[in-house]
Amino acid sequence: MMDTTINQFLTFTLNEEQYAVPVSKVREVLEYTRITKLPRTSEYMKGIINLRGSGVPVIDLRLKFGMPETSVAKDTAIIVLDVDGGDGAVVVGALADAVHEVVEIPKDQVEPAPRFGTRLAAEFIQGVGKRDDVFIIILDIDRIFNSDEVAMLRSTEAVSPEAVAEQN
Repeated sequence: MMDTTINQFLTFTLNEEQYAVPVSKVREVLEYTRITKLPRTSEYMKGIINLRGSGVPVIDLRLKFGMPETSVAKDTAIIVLDVDGGDGAVVVGALADAVHEVVEIPKDQVEPAPRFGTRLAAEFIQGVGKRDDVFIIILDIDRIFNSDEVAMLRSTEAVSPEAVAEQN
């Protein structure tokens, strides 16, 4: 019997490629806003934003994946995600060149991640979906960050927006 379960994904662009994350992981999508840089953090860690009184760490997925840094344009967005950190969810903002739409991709239209020839480590990829002859790389957002990085994100989350405002 074929599995025709429908999975919903939010699609977005990074470096002219189509990516997607499960809708269940997405809290909201924000227009690009000023990001406060934090000292001594990884290059892909852009800083934090104030989201209704909470500090949310923002990462540049392009840098995390070894691509050129995201240049801010009119379509640049921040996707606010719930990342499973093993001992609870961590809220993280991810920069995207542009956010497109929520699409439904049946499970039988998702192939496993290829084991070779991808710029991304296969461990970050949940699968490759196909829609209208376009391949969409489905990210496994919980596996993109190792435990040390989740700990760093969690400590960043603890920084209050007021403390950041005082540093600037």
